[in-house]
Amino acid sequence: MPHSVALMDALKRELRARRITYSRVAQHLDLSEATVKRLFAQNELSLQRIDATCALLGMEFTDLAAAAVARTSVISQMTLEQEQELVEDPKLMLVACAVLSYWTLEHIVEHYALSRAECIEMLARLDRLKMIELQPNNRFRLRISGTFRWLPDGPFQQQFRKYAQMDFFQSHFGGESELMLQVFGSLSAQSRAALLGRLKSVAHEFAEMNQQDGSLPLSEKNSMTLVLAVRPWEPRNLRALRRKAPKQAQGAGSETTVLQNASAALPTGRRSR
Repeated sequence: MPHSVALMDALKRELRARRITYSRVAQHLDLSEATVKRLFAQNELSLQRIDATCALLGMEFTDLAAAAVARTSVISQMTLEQEQELVEDPKLMLVACAVLSYWTLEHIVEHYALSRAECIEMLARLDRLKMIELQPNNRFRLRISGTFRWLPDGPFQQQFRKYAQMDFFQSHFGGESELMLQVFGSLSAQSRAALLGRLKSVAHEFAEMNQQDGSLPLSEKNSMTLVLAVRPWEPRNLRALRRKAPKQAQGAGSETTVLQNASAALPTGRRSR
């Protein structure tokens, strides 16, 4: 990632963390709100304006630069061995999920049947796995990027499908803060690529909200799980209704062109949930 982009990303995170709007930034910089939004969207804020925005935040430019550098040392994916170690120990997985939600050592010990010594041991293992960076007084800093992904069909995803997927979907998704949507359609290659990009952006935004709310008391937050999935797919019972391709006619030295009309009879749908 270019240093200028990392610096702008750090600035955006600090603004969100302090709940400072672009409108306030615009007033402080003596610019229109539309101009500020464009400059931030295109990562084109000058160093002078970045410095002025830091003053609005009540922080030094050097602190912002340090935050940007620290963010670039994070991981976006674990190795197969790291994931395997994580899923093989339920207590280690528990503490990993807790720190991903910005819980402190005290929060974990208060809510789960782990001793303080056990929790510290789990934190030390997460430090060795590069998920966190242990700091004095058993504090820690996450080393997971906002674009972090579990390995496709890796140990974590296999564990989720085996033990948690059924539990997660045992809901009508009609309660407060619950939502489940199924959308079917036929998309071109260009539209499919655009859709995947937007879903990744949603996951990234979820991670940023999680970070932004990290310092709030647990009483003001709920544990949330976001599952995004989309793939070329058609329900099995609908596939059974597809027309069968006619058998090739018998004939020495001749070839018969088979009319493939299944797609016209029933378009293949995509499912997103």
